[in-house]
Amino acid sequence: MALYESNFIKLGMLVGDTGNVHDCLVSTTPGDCDLFLWVESTARYTQILRMTYLFDEQDSVVADPDLVIRVYLDARMAEVAGWAEHHRHAMLKGLANRFGRELDRRWSNNMMLSKWLDYLIDARHGFSSASERAERVLRREEHLA
Repeated sequence: MALYESNFIKLGMLVGDTGNVHDCLVSTTPGDCDLFLWVESTARYTQILRMTYLFDEQDSVVADPDLVIRVYLDARMAEVAGWAEHHRHAMLKGLANRFGRELDRRWSNNMMLSKWLDYLIDARHGFSSASERAERVLRREEHLA
């Protein structure tokens, strides 16, 4: 459960209050691809988000890693509910096929989300006021180091 709680906190650093997100958001930062986040559905205590990069390929646009994230607003947790079947990155291809048991697969998917959120925060991605909050946290950590 600590992993799901950690993912919720990190997602909050990027997005802010996910319960207030109702459409598509785009984060642009130098040195990384544009990051897209949109709401798939919202219920009273849960929200389904999709977060991905979009890549132009020949005659189409490919979403990768195309993560579907289930956010439990009341429990303050976030977990991977699904992701693309086909990946451009070799590491993601390996993770997608590595585990046969459901529990192992969930752990792997949520660890990947955790590491990707770390990367996105370090790359200074953020959506509106959430990016300002992440900047303050990162500056404080750099000051303490």
